[in-house]
Amino acid sequence: MKSGCIKQLAALGRRAALYIRALAKWLALAAVAGVLCGVVGAVFHIGVHRVTALRAEHPWLLWCLPLAGLVIVGFYKLTRTEGQGTNDIIDEVHSGRGLSIWLLPAIFLGTVLTHLCGGSAGREGAALQMGGTIGYHTGRLFRLDDRDLRTATMAGMAAFFAALFGTPLAATVFAIVVISVGVMYHAALIPCLTASLTAYGVACLMGVEPTRFTVEMPALEPWMLARAAVLAALCALVSVLFCGVIHFAEHQMRKRLPNPWVRVAVGGLAVIALTYLCGTTDYNGAGMEVITAAVEQGTARPEAFLLKLLFTAVTLAAGFKGGEVVPSFFVGATFGCVAGPLLGIPAGAAAALGLVAVFCGATNCPIASIFLAVELFGDGGLLYFALACGISYMLSGYNGLYSSQTILYSKLKAQYINVHTNAHHAGDPLREPPAAGRVKEGDSVS
Repeated sequence: MKSGCIKQLAALGRRAALYIRALAKWLALAAVAGVLCGVVGAVFHIGVHRVTALRAEHPWLLWCLPLAGLVIVGFYKLTRTEGQGTNDIIDEVHSGRGLSIWLLPAIFLGTVLTHLCGGSAGREGAALQMGGTIGYHTGRLFRLDDRDLRTATMAGMAAFFAALFGTPLAATVFAIVVISVGVMYHAALIPCLTASLTAYGVACLMGVEPTRFTVEMPALEPWMLARAAVLAALCALVSVLFCGVIHFAEHQMRKRLPNPWVRVAVGGLAVIALTYLCGTTDYNGAGMEVITAAVEQGTARPEAFLLKLLFTAVTLAAGFKGGEVVPSFFVGATFGCVAGPLLGIPAGAAAALGLVAVFCGATNCPIASIFLAVELFGDGGLLYFALACGISYMLSGYNGLYSSQTILYSKLKAQYINVHTNAHHAGDPLREPPAAGRVKEGDSVS
Protein backbone atom coordinates (compact mmCIF):
# COMPACT_ATOMS: atom_id res chain seq x y z
CA MET A 1 0.00 0.00 0.00
CA LYS A 2 2.74 2.37 0.98
CA SER A 3 4.77 1.57 -2.17
CA GLY A 4 1.71 2.28 -4.34
CA CYS A 5 1.29 5.70 -2.74
CA ILE A 6 4.97 6.43 -3.25
CA LYS A 7 4.70 5.55 -6.95
CA GLN A 8 1.65 7.79 -7.36
CA LEU A 9 3.42 10.66 -5.63
CA ALA A 10 6.48 10.14 -7.83
CA ALA A 11 4.36 10.16 -10.99
CA LEU A 12 2.57 13.29 -9.75
CA GLY A 13 5.94 14.91 -9.06
CA ARG A 14 7.19 14.08 -12.55
CA ARG A 15 4.08 15.60 -14.13
CA ALA A 16 4.40 18.71 -11.99
CA ALA A 17 8.07 19.04 -12.93
CA LEU A 18 7.13 18.73 -16.61
CA TYR A 19 4.69 21.65 -16.37
CA ILE A 20 7.06 23.74 -14.29
CA ARG A 21 9.92 23.22 -16.77
CA ALA A 22 7.66 24.11 -19.70
CA LEU A 23 6.41 27.27 -17.96
CA ALA A 24 9.94 28.30 -17.00
CA LYS A 25 11.17 27.66 -20.54
CA TRP A 26 8.50 29.81 -22.15
CA LEU A 27 8.72 32.60 -19.60
CA ALA A 28 12.48 32.80 -20.10
CA LEU A 29 12.27 32.73 -23.89
CA ALA A 30 9.40 35.22 -23.98
CA ALA A 31 11.31 37.59 -21.71
CA VAL A 32 14.42 37.49 -23.92
CA ALA A 33 12.45 37.79 -27.16
CA GLY A 34 10.29 40.53 -25.64
CA VAL A 35 13.28 42.61 -24.59
CA LEU A 36 14.95 42.20 -27.99
CA CYS A 37 11.74 43.03 -29.87
CA GLY A 38 11.04 45.94 -27.54
CA VAL A 39 14.46 47.49 -28.08
CA VAL A 40 14.61 46.90 -31.84
CA GLY A 41 10.94 47.85 -32.19
CA ALA A 42 11.44 51.11 -30.33
CA VAL A 43 14.50 51.99 -32.43
CA PHE A 44 12.55 51.13 -35.56
CA HIS A 45 9.53 53.20 -34.49
CA ILE A 46 11.70 56.20 -33.63
CA GLY A 47 13.60 55.80 -36.90
CA VAL A 48 10.44 55.75 -39.03
CA HIS A 49 9.01 58.70 -37.10
CA ARG A 50 12.16 60.77 -37.59
CA VAL A 51 12.61 60.03 -41.28
CA THR A 52 8.94 60.92 -41.81
CA ALA A 53 9.52 64.26 -40.12
CA LEU A 54 12.70 64.74 -42.17
CA ARG A 55 10.79 64.12 -45.40
CA ALA A 56 8.19 66.70 -44.36
CA GLU A 57 10.98 69.25 -43.85
CA HIS A 58 12.71 68.36 -47.12
CA PRO A 59 10.09 67.53 -49.81
CA TRP A 60 12.85 67.01 -52.38
CA LEU A 61 13.55 63.63 -50.76
CA LEU A 62 10.59 62.29 -52.73
CA TRP A 63 12.77 62.49 -55.86
CA CYS A 64 15.18 60.04 -54.22
CA LEU A 65 12.55 57.27 -54.08
CA PRO A 66 13.81 55.40 -57.20
CA LEU A 67 17.37 55.52 -55.83
CA ALA A 68 16.15 54.25 -52.45
CA GLY A 69 14.43 51.41 -54.27
CA LEU A 70 17.66 50.42 -55.99
CA VAL A 71 19.44 50.37 -52.62
CA ILE A 72 16.69 48.16 -51.19
CA VAL A 73 16.90 45.69 -54.09
CA GLY A 74 20.68 45.65 -53.83
CA PHE A 75 20.66 44.98 -50.08
CA TYR A 76 18.13 42.17 -50.41
CA LYS A 77 20.26 40.57 -53.12
CA LEU A 78 23.41 41.03 -51.05
CA THR A 79 21.81 39.32 -48.04
CA ARG A 80 20.10 36.68 -50.21
CA THR A 81 16.68 37.54 -48.80
CA GLU A 82 15.06 38.73 -52.04
CA GLY A 83 11.45 37.67 -52.37
CA GLN A 84 11.08 36.97 -48.64
CA GLY A 85 8.30 38.64 -46.69
CA THR A 86 5.43 38.14 -44.27
CA ASN A 87 4.23 35.03 -46.09
CA ASP A 88 7.56 33.38 -45.26
CA ILE A 89 7.01 34.12 -41.56
CA ILE A 90 3.61 32.42 -41.77
CA ASP A 91 5.16 29.50 -43.68
CA GLU A 92 7.71 29.04 -40.89
CA VAL A 93 4.90 28.57 -38.39
CA HIS A 94 3.04 26.26 -40.79
CA SER A 95 5.88 24.02 -41.88
CA GLY A 96 9.09 25.01 -40.10
CA ARG A 97 11.02 26.19 -43.16
CA GLY A 98 13.42 28.38 -41.19
CA LEU A 99 14.22 32.10 -41.39
CA SER A 100 17.38 33.90 -42.35
CA ILE A 101 18.71 36.30 -39.71
CA TRP A 102 19.52 38.69 -42.55
CA LEU A 103 15.81 39.33 -43.05
CA LEU A 104 15.94 41.49 -39.91
CA PRO A 105 18.34 44.20 -41.20
CA ALA A 106 16.92 43.93 -44.73
CA ILE A 107 13.33 44.76 -43.79
CA PHE A 108 14.51 47.36 -41.25
CA LEU A 109 16.57 49.24 -43.84
CA GLY A 110 14.00 48.77 -46.61
CA THR A 111 11.10 50.14 -44.57
CA VAL A 112 13.04 53.14 -43.24
CA LEU A 113 14.21 54.06 -46.74
CA THR A 114 10.67 53.65 -48.11
CA HIS A 115 9.28 56.05 -45.50
CA LEU A 116 12.19 58.46 -45.87
CA CYS A 117 11.54 58.94 -49.57
CA GLY A 118 7.76 58.91 -49.59
CA GLY A 119 6.67 55.40 -50.47
CA SER A 120 3.17 54.51 -49.28
CA ALA A 121 3.51 51.66 -46.78
CA GLY A 122 2.89 50.76 -43.19
CA ARG A 123 5.00 49.25 -40.44
CA GLU A 124 3.35 46.00 -39.40
CA GLY A 125 4.79 44.00 -42.30
CA ALA A 126 8.20 44.91 -40.95
CA ALA A 127 6.97 44.18 -37.43
CA LEU A 128 5.84 40.65 -38.24
CA GLN A 129 8.98 39.91 -40.24
CA MET A 130 11.46 41.34 -37.74
CA GLY A 131 9.57 39.96 -34.75
CA GLY A 132 9.20 36.52 -36.30
CA THR A 133 12.90 36.44 -37.17
CA ILE A 134 13.91 37.50 -33.65
CA GLY A 135 11.57 34.93 -32.09
CA TYR A 136 12.81 32.15 -34.36
CA HIS A 137 16.50 32.78 -33.69
CA THR A 138 15.89 33.27 -29.97
CA GLY A 139 14.31 29.82 -30.01
CA ARG A 140 17.37 28.43 -31.74
CA LEU A 141 19.57 29.92 -28.99
CA PHE A 142 17.39 28.06 -26.49
CA ARG A 143 17.86 24.89 -28.59
CA LEU A 144 14.13 24.39 -29.07
CA ASP A 145 12.80 21.64 -31.30
CA ASP A 146 10.93 22.29 -34.54
CA ARG A 147 7.47 22.61 -32.99
CA ASP A 148 8.63 24.96 -30.25
CA LEU A 149 10.50 27.07 -32.80
CA ARG A 150 7.16 27.79 -34.47
CA THR A 151 5.72 28.98 -31.17
CA ALA A 152 8.81 31.11 -30.59
CA THR A 153 8.26 32.68 -34.01
CA MET A 154 4.69 33.61 -33.05
CA ALA A 155 5.92 35.07 -29.76
CA GLY A 156 8.33 37.32 -31.64
CA MET A 157 5.59 38.42 -34.04
CA ALA A 158 3.34 39.36 -31.13
CA ALA A 159 6.12 41.15 -29.27
CA PHE A 160 7.19 43.38 -32.16
CA PHE A 161 3.57 44.23 -33.04
CA ALA A 162 2.96 45.24 -29.42
CA ALA A 163 6.13 47.34 -29.32
CA LEU A 164 5.11 49.32 -32.42
CA PHE A 165 1.41 49.85 -31.78
CA GLY A 166 1.15 49.59 -28.01
CA THR A 167 -1.60 46.95 -28.24
CA PRO A 168 -0.26 43.88 -26.41
CA LEU A 169 -3.55 41.98 -26.18
CA ALA A 170 -4.46 42.47 -29.85
CA ALA A 171 -0.88 41.61 -30.83
CA THR A 172 -1.03 38.38 -28.82
CA VAL A 173 -4.28 37.18 -30.34
CA PHE A 174 -3.36 38.35 -33.84
CA ALA A 175 -0.07 36.42 -33.86
CA ILE A 176 -1.83 33.26 -32.71
CA VAL A 177 -4.85 33.34 -35.05
CA VAL A 178 -3.48 34.93 -38.25
CA ILE A 179 -1.63 31.74 -39.18
CA SER A 180 -4.63 29.47 -39.60
CA VAL A 181 -8.09 31.02 -39.48
CA GLY A 182 -10.45 28.84 -37.47
CA VAL A 183 -8.04 27.59 -34.81
CA MET A 184 -6.19 29.21 -31.95
CA TYR A 185 -2.95 27.67 -30.75
CA HIS A 186 -3.60 27.91 -27.01
CA ALA A 187 -0.15 26.56 -26.20
CA ALA A 188 1.24 29.81 -27.62
CA LEU A 189 -0.86 32.05 -25.34
CA ILE A 190 1.60 32.39 -22.46
CA PRO A 191 4.71 32.80 -24.69
CA CYS A 192 2.99 35.38 -26.91
CA LEU A 193 1.34 37.33 -24.10
CA THR A 194 4.50 37.42 -21.99
CA ALA A 195 6.62 38.52 -24.94
CA SER A 196 4.03 41.16 -25.92
CA LEU A 197 3.82 42.65 -22.44
CA THR A 198 7.61 42.66 -22.11
CA ALA A 199 8.14 44.33 -25.48
CA TYR A 200 5.35 46.83 -24.77
CA GLY A 201 6.95 47.78 -21.46
CA VAL A 202 10.43 48.13 -22.97
CA ALA A 203 9.13 50.26 -25.85
CA CYS A 204 7.28 52.54 -23.43
CA LEU A 205 10.45 52.96 -21.35
CA MET A 206 12.28 53.98 -24.52
CA GLY A 207 9.75 56.69 -25.27
CA VAL A 208 7.39 55.01 -27.75
CA GLU A 209 3.87 56.23 -27.08
CA PRO A 210 1.07 53.69 -27.65
CA THR A 211 -1.23 54.38 -30.59
CA ARG A 212 -4.49 55.72 -29.16
CA PHE A 213 -7.42 57.68 -30.59
CA THR A 214 -10.06 59.79 -28.88
CA VAL A 215 -13.52 59.09 -30.26
CA GLU A 216 -17.02 59.30 -28.86
CA MET A 217 -19.17 56.36 -29.89
CA PRO A 218 -22.97 56.80 -30.12
CA ALA A 219 -25.27 55.35 -27.46
CA LEU A 220 -26.31 51.77 -28.05
CA GLU A 221 -29.68 51.61 -29.79
CA PRO A 222 -31.24 49.35 -32.44
CA TRP A 223 -31.31 51.74 -35.39
CA MET A 224 -27.69 52.74 -34.88
CA LEU A 225 -26.72 49.06 -34.72
CA ALA A 226 -28.49 48.53 -38.04
CA ARG A 227 -26.64 51.47 -39.58
CA ALA A 228 -23.32 50.15 -38.25
CA ALA A 229 -24.13 46.78 -39.82
CA VAL A 230 -24.68 48.40 -43.22
CA LEU A 231 -21.39 50.29 -42.89
CA ALA A 232 -19.62 47.04 -41.95
CA ALA A 233 -21.00 45.33 -45.05
CA LEU A 234 -19.68 48.17 -47.21
CA CYS A 235 -16.30 47.93 -45.45
CA ALA A 236 -16.18 44.21 -46.26
CA LEU A 237 -16.42 45.13 -49.94
CA VAL A 238 -13.71 47.75 -49.46
CA SER A 239 -11.43 45.13 -47.84
CA VAL A 240 -11.98 42.82 -50.82
CA LEU A 241 -11.11 45.69 -53.16
CA PHE A 242 -8.06 46.53 -51.05
CA CYS A 243 -6.65 43.00 -51.10
CA GLY A 244 -7.56 42.48 -54.75
CA VAL A 245 -5.83 45.63 -55.96
CA ILE A 246 -2.71 44.90 -53.86
CA HIS A 247 -2.37 41.39 -55.28
CA PHE A 248 -3.31 42.40 -58.83
CA ALA A 249 -0.72 45.19 -58.87
CA GLU A 250 1.99 42.86 -57.57
CA HIS A 251 1.17 40.22 -60.18
CA GLN A 252 1.08 42.69 -63.05
CA MET A 253 4.29 44.48 -62.04
CA ARG A 254 6.18 41.20 -61.77
CA LYS A 255 4.77 39.98 -65.08
CA ARG A 256 5.44 43.13 -67.09
CA LEU A 257 8.66 44.20 -65.34
CA PRO A 258 10.42 40.97 -64.30
CA ASN A 259 13.72 42.75 -63.64
CA PRO A 260 13.55 43.93 -59.98
CA TRP A 261 15.91 46.87 -60.62
CA VAL A 262 13.73 48.22 -63.40
CA ARG A 263 10.53 47.46 -61.49
CA VAL A 264 11.51 49.39 -58.38
CA ALA A 265 12.80 52.37 -60.38
CA VAL A 266 9.61 52.55 -62.47
CA GLY A 267 7.48 52.17 -59.35
CA GLY A 268 9.35 54.97 -57.62
CA LEU A 269 8.81 57.28 -60.58
CA ALA A 270 5.12 56.33 -60.64
CA VAL A 271 4.71 57.31 -56.96
CA ILE A 272 6.42 60.65 -57.66
CA ALA A 273 4.09 61.29 -60.60
CA LEU A 274 1.01 60.35 -58.57
CA THR A 275 2.09 62.68 -55.75
CA TYR A 276 2.37 65.66 -58.07
CA LEU A 277 -0.88 64.79 -59.83
CA CYS A 278 -2.70 64.74 -56.49
CA GLY A 279 -0.99 67.90 -55.29
CA THR A 280 -0.57 66.59 -51.75
CA THR A 281 1.72 64.31 -49.75
CA ASP A 282 -1.17 62.90 -47.69
CA TYR A 283 -0.80 59.53 -49.41
CA ASN A 284 2.96 59.16 -48.94
CA GLY A 285 4.31 57.31 -45.93
CA ALA A 286 1.94 55.72 -43.42
CA GLY A 287 -0.55 58.59 -43.26
CA MET A 288 -1.22 58.49 -39.52
CA GLU A 289 -2.10 62.20 -39.51
CA VAL A 290 -4.93 61.57 -41.98
CA ILE A 291 -6.17 58.61 -39.90
CA THR A 292 -6.17 60.76 -36.76
CA ALA A 293 -8.06 63.56 -38.53
CA ALA A 294 -10.70 61.12 -39.77
CA VAL A 295 -11.27 59.54 -36.35
CA GLU A 296 -10.86 62.50 -34.01
CA GLN A 297 -12.05 65.38 -36.22
CA GLY A 298 -14.36 63.55 -38.60
CA THR A 299 -12.73 64.99 -41.71
CA ALA A 300 -11.54 63.15 -44.82
CA ARG A 301 -11.59 63.67 -48.57
CA PRO A 302 -14.13 61.49 -50.40
CA GLU A 303 -11.47 60.11 -52.74
CA ALA A 304 -8.83 59.58 -50.05
CA PHE A 305 -9.39 55.84 -49.53
CA LEU A 306 -9.08 55.09 -53.25
CA LEU A 307 -5.95 57.18 -53.70
CA LYS A 308 -4.26 55.63 -50.67
CA LEU A 309 -5.04 52.20 -52.08
CA LEU A 310 -3.50 53.16 -55.42
CA PHE A 311 -0.36 54.62 -53.83
CA THR A 312 0.11 51.57 -51.61
CA ALA A 313 -0.43 49.07 -54.41
CA VAL A 314 2.17 50.76 -56.62
CA THR A 315 4.67 51.13 -53.78
CA LEU A 316 4.55 47.53 -52.57
CA ALA A 317 4.24 45.97 -56.04
CA ALA A 318 7.36 47.83 -57.13
CA GLY A 319 9.41 46.23 -54.36
CA PHE A 320 9.48 48.86 -51.63
CA LYS A 321 9.10 47.63 -48.07
CA GLY A 322 6.70 48.21 -45.22
CA GLY A 323 3.30 46.68 -44.72
CA GLU A 324 -0.35 46.81 -45.67
CA VAL A 325 -2.04 47.07 -42.26
CA VAL A 326 -1.56 50.80 -41.59
CA PRO A 327 -2.68 51.57 -45.18
CA SER A 328 -5.75 49.42 -44.44
CA PHE A 329 -6.31 51.59 -41.35
CA PHE A 330 -6.11 54.66 -43.61
CA VAL A 331 -8.48 53.20 -46.20
CA GLY A 332 -11.00 52.04 -43.60
CA ALA A 333 -10.94 55.23 -41.54
CA THR A 334 -11.30 57.60 -44.49
CA PHE A 335 -13.99 55.46 -46.14
CA GLY A 336 -15.94 55.21 -42.90
CA CYS A 337 -15.58 58.93 -42.27
CA VAL A 338 -17.17 59.69 -45.66
CA ALA A 339 -19.76 56.89 -45.84
CA GLY A 340 -20.85 56.95 -42.19
CA PRO A 341 -22.63 60.33 -42.20
CA LEU A 342 -24.59 59.25 -45.28
CA LEU A 343 -26.00 56.44 -43.11
CA GLY A 344 -26.60 58.71 -40.12
CA ILE A 345 -23.49 57.67 -38.16
CA PRO A 346 -21.25 60.40 -36.66
CA ALA A 347 -18.18 60.79 -38.86
CA GLY A 348 -15.59 60.07 -36.17
CA ALA A 349 -17.37 56.96 -34.91
CA ALA A 350 -17.85 55.74 -38.47
CA ALA A 351 -14.13 56.26 -39.15
CA ALA A 352 -13.28 54.11 -36.12
CA LEU A 353 -15.70 51.41 -37.24
CA GLY A 354 -14.36 51.57 -40.79
CA LEU A 355 -10.74 51.25 -39.63
CA VAL A 356 -11.45 48.10 -37.63
CA ALA A 357 -13.85 46.54 -40.15
CA VAL A 358 -11.50 46.90 -43.14
CA PHE A 359 -8.58 45.58 -41.07
CA CYS A 360 -10.71 42.60 -40.05
CA GLY A 361 -11.81 41.85 -43.61
CA ALA A 362 -8.24 42.09 -44.90
CA THR A 363 -6.67 39.89 -42.22
CA ASN A 364 -9.56 37.48 -41.46
CA CYS A 365 -9.00 37.94 -37.72
CA PRO A 366 -12.27 39.08 -36.08
CA ILE A 367 -11.39 38.42 -32.44
CA ALA A 368 -8.01 40.13 -32.75
CA SER A 369 -9.77 43.03 -34.50
CA ILE A 370 -12.20 43.46 -31.61
CA PHE A 371 -9.33 43.55 -29.12
CA LEU A 372 -7.51 46.02 -31.37
CA ALA A 373 -10.57 48.28 -31.38
CA VAL A 374 -10.77 48.28 -27.59
CA GLU A 375 -7.06 49.08 -27.21
CA LEU A 376 -7.13 51.83 -29.85
CA PHE A 377 -10.50 53.46 -29.08
CA GLY A 378 -11.56 52.25 -25.63
CA ASP A 379 -14.45 49.96 -24.78
CA GLY A 380 -17.25 52.51 -25.18
CA GLY A 381 -18.31 51.10 -28.55
CA LEU A 382 -17.45 47.45 -27.91
CA LEU A 383 -20.72 46.03 -29.25
CA TYR A 384 -20.56 48.22 -32.35
CA PHE A 385 -17.00 47.06 -33.03
CA ALA A 386 -17.92 43.40 -32.43
CA LEU A 387 -20.85 43.63 -34.84
CA ALA A 388 -18.74 45.40 -37.49
CA CYS A 389 -15.95 42.84 -37.24
CA GLY A 390 -18.33 39.89 -37.42
CA ILE A 391 -20.09 41.17 -40.52
CA SER A 392 -16.90 42.25 -42.26
CA TYR A 393 -15.28 38.87 -41.55
CA MET A 394 -18.21 36.93 -42.97
CA LEU A 395 -18.85 39.06 -46.05
CA SER A 396 -15.23 39.61 -47.07
CA GLY A 397 -15.05 36.07 -48.40
CA TYR A 398 -11.78 34.18 -48.59
CA ASN A 399 -9.57 37.02 -49.67
CA GLY A 400 -6.75 38.35 -47.53
CA LEU A 401 -3.45 40.16 -47.38
CA TYR A 402 -1.41 37.02 -46.74
CA SER A 403 -1.63 34.22 -49.30
CA SER A 404 0.16 31.78 -46.96
CA GLN A 405 -2.64 32.16 -44.43
CA THR A 406 -4.92 29.11 -44.30
CA ILE A 407 -8.64 29.17 -43.65
CA LEU A 408 -9.62 25.92 -41.98
CA TYR A 409 -13.37 26.35 -41.67
CA SER A 410 -15.98 27.78 -44.00
CA LYS A 411 -17.29 31.23 -43.16
CA LEU A 412 -20.79 30.16 -44.20
CA LYS A 413 -21.32 26.89 -42.33
CA ALA A 414 -19.58 24.55 -39.90
CA GLN A 415 -17.53 22.77 -42.54
CA TYR A 416 -13.83 21.99 -42.58
CA ILE A 417 -12.19 23.23 -45.82
CA ASN A 418 -8.49 23.96 -45.07
CA VAL A 419 -7.51 26.14 -48.03
CA HIS A 420 -5.15 29.02 -48.56
CA THR A 421 -6.39 32.57 -48.59
CA ASN A 422 -7.01 33.95 -52.10
CA ALA A 423 -7.44 30.46 -53.61
CA HIS A 424 -10.26 30.41 -56.16
CA HIS A 425 -13.55 29.05 -54.80
CA ALA A 426 -11.87 28.58 -51.43
CA GLY A 427 -15.00 29.43 -49.56
CA ASP A 428 -17.63 27.58 -51.51
CA PRO A 429 -19.03 25.04 -49.01
CA LEU A 430 -20.54 23.01 -51.86
CA ARG A 431 -17.18 22.36 -53.46
CA GLU A 432 -14.48 20.00 -52.31
CA PRO A 433 -11.21 21.85 -51.63
CA PRO A 434 -8.29 21.03 -53.93
CA ALA A 435 -6.48 17.83 -53.01
CA ALA A 436 -3.20 19.70 -52.61
CA GLY A 437 -4.70 21.95 -49.95
CA ARG A 438 -6.70 19.31 -48.09
CA VAL A 439 -5.67 17.50 -44.95
CA LYS A 440 -7.68 15.33 -42.65
CA GLU A 441 -9.37 17.11 -39.79
CA GLY A 442 -7.31 16.60 -36.70
CA ASP A 443 -4.00 16.59 -38.55
CA SER A 444 -1.45 19.11 -37.31
CA VAL A 445 -1.47 22.32 -39.30
CA SER A 446 0.75 24.38 -37.08
